[in-house]
Amino acid sequence: MQPQRQQKPDVSVVVIGYDDEANITDAVRSALAQGAAVREVVAVDDCSTDGTFEALTHLAETEPRLRVIRRETNSGGCGSPRNTGIDAVTSSYVMFLDSDDVLPPGAVDALLRAAREERAEVVSGLCVRRELPSGREVLWQDSLYRESAVLERPAQLPALVHDTLCVNKLYRTDFLRERSIRFPEGRFRYEDFVFTARVLAAGPRMALIPDRVYVWHVRRSAEQLSISLDRGDIGNWQARAEASRQAYDILLSAGQKELARAARAKFLDHELRMYVRELDLRDAEYRRAWWTHTREYLGEYDAADWTVNQTAPGRLLARVILASPEPRDLPRLKELAARPTRLCPPYARDRDGTPVWADDLPQLTLEPFLTRPAHQLPLAVDAELHPGARVTALRLRLHELYGRVAPAGPRELAVEWRHRERGLTRRPATVALTPSADGTWAAETAVDLAGLGAGTWDLRLHVRFADGTTREMTAHARTGPGLLRRRVVPSLLHGVLLVQPYATHSGALAVRMATGPRGVTSVLRGRLRRLFR
Repeated sequence: MQPQRQQKPDVSVVVIGYDDEANITDAVRSALAQGAAVREVVAVDDCSTDGTFEALTHLAETEPRLRVIRRETNSGGCGSPRNTGIDAVTSSYVMFLDSDDVLPPGAVDALLRAAREERAEVVSGLCVRRELPSGREVLWQDSLYRESAVLERPAQLPALVHDTLCVNKLYRTDFLRERSIRFPEGRFRYEDFVFTARVLAAGPRMALIPDRVYVWHVRRSAEQLSISLDRGDIGNWQARAEASRQAYDILLSAGQKELARAARAKFLDHELRMYVRELDLRDAEYRRAWWTHTREYLGEYDAADWTVNQTAPGRLLARVILASPEPRDLPRLKELAARPTRLCPPYARDRDGTPVWADDLPQLTLEPFLTRPAHQLPLAVDAELHPGARVTALRLRLHELYGRVAPAGPRELAVEWRHRERGLTRRPATVALTPSADGTWAAETAVDLAGLGAGTWDLRLHVRFADGTTREMTAHARTGPGLLRRRVVPSLLHGVLLVQPYATHSGALAVRMATGPRGVTSVLRGRLRRLFR
């Protein structure tokens, strides 16, 4: 971001927090550090029981731009304290910041400049999800923010419904107040969904900018997980569905039919796929409750919601769920919900030879697959990793899919390993695909585990066809006897390697490795401690 001249103080940053003494002052300081454009930071303490309020009042003694408000009772959610902040701010523009996140340098200047130059009532920028403690960063909905854009109304870009965050945006304060746009009060999970729908329903002039304006800290090892990470109880799913329902109703009631349809499609493509990937990790009681509630919610969809792109992963998942009163095919659904999606065998047909989901669900047709090009199909590759003292072999097998793969002429696979925490990639190895007697295509390549080094590595593949088209994929991890067993193998580079192939939540092959005697011993000791707790 290029240095810019100071702007007139015109922005209030509302920081909300509850029992977050360890992080909230960092959040507030990141807002104050934005410079002269920030007239005030309004910190709303939701009646914390730890030292959060005291930490804020202590900081306010030396920071005249900081105002601290303590709510008399805890609301149980994020909406009420944000509404308190909306009522309290005195600036022309307002934005929101959670107590465990930060604003990157220059965020407010970039947002305010766009608001003034484009006369926008809402300005939205790029949010970065930062995994802690690794520091790995993932861009949130980055396809919306690859370049600057101005929208006279949100319906010009229905994909806006995918960015449900309220925190990566700057709002004209009077726009929110005049339209009575507020967050749901009290213990309401996913309040962002409803608030963002209310903003879009009001039809503001919007500006989108490619600048990084928010850093969302993801702490998966925290004692108390954030709402978006704490998906282990059925109440979380029910709350997410209810927030999605309200968002749809708000948009439809405002006459924003395109945005309402996009919101329903987003539920299938994002929410449904995310929870299906984890469904086989839950107990039977959760799965039954989840399946029943999802069927009830999907039953509210109408015919127009199903007519477009019937084989899109989310729609196909939903059709399977609606077709069966009880949970079924969970391992296969998990693979279909993966990104990129995989449709694993069996590949059933009805009596007429039409592709269907399963022999006992012949009404659930997959006929549209017969007209799609091979590089757009949810192809499946099985993978086996065989670590050895001298050579580690990766064996791959590409499946046929209703006769669409063979005519496309699959030629080769590009094999790539990506380090999950550091974002590193190892140069792809390209291996030829050889037809097998069972109608599949096989490939094998050696893997230099020592060259990869310690950490978690994800396998990515690119299938290349005769016409030059490619399909990016992950590989289904085979789970036969001994295939995912931990092994200690000698290494000239590291002395010793601890190798753990495993299947991810979506069933894809990945490998964890520790290097050297100390690294191996540390992992094994940790495993023993967990076993004897």
